[in-house]
Amino acid sequence: MDRIRVLPDTVTNDYPGARVALWFFVALTAFTLIRSVIHIVAPDGGAQSIATIPLDSFSPNGAAAVIHLFGLWGLSQLVVASLYVVVLARYRSLIPLFYLLAIVEYAVRLVLTFAKPVETAGTAPGAIGNYVLIPILGVMLWLSLRRRKG
Repeated sequence: MDRIRVLPDTVTNDYPGARVALWFFVALTAFTLIRSVIHIVAPDGGAQSIATIPLDSFSPNGAAAVIHLFGLWGLSQLVVASLYVVVLARYRSLIPLFYLLAIVEYAVRLVLTFAKPVETAGTAPGAIGNYVLIPILGVMLWLSLRRRKG
């Protein structure tokens, strides 16, 4: 059957979906790579400088634990970003699947924001980004599943 699937029968480098969804996936990949490196190399892992978690009000051991967890989070983001790079370079037929996985990731992040809140001094960019990115990823998933004309 000649249609695009989230789980294709054969994994190839062919991507017949909308070009905008392909280019957005490139941007998502770059964003994920950059974000992961920041969490790994920033002295505070981005916990206070970006996420506005008041590390200076924590005990030294508590702050160190949060910074360590942000570094680990950066490592897991780097793994995901590396998979995005592999998909872009070699397995583009998996782009719809990776959009679906990104939707799940960001949706669960949003749920965890309410289920396990963290007190912050301000609003982190990621907190706003989750609300914006989930519907955009949904549209990109839909566009990635549509066959281009011509």
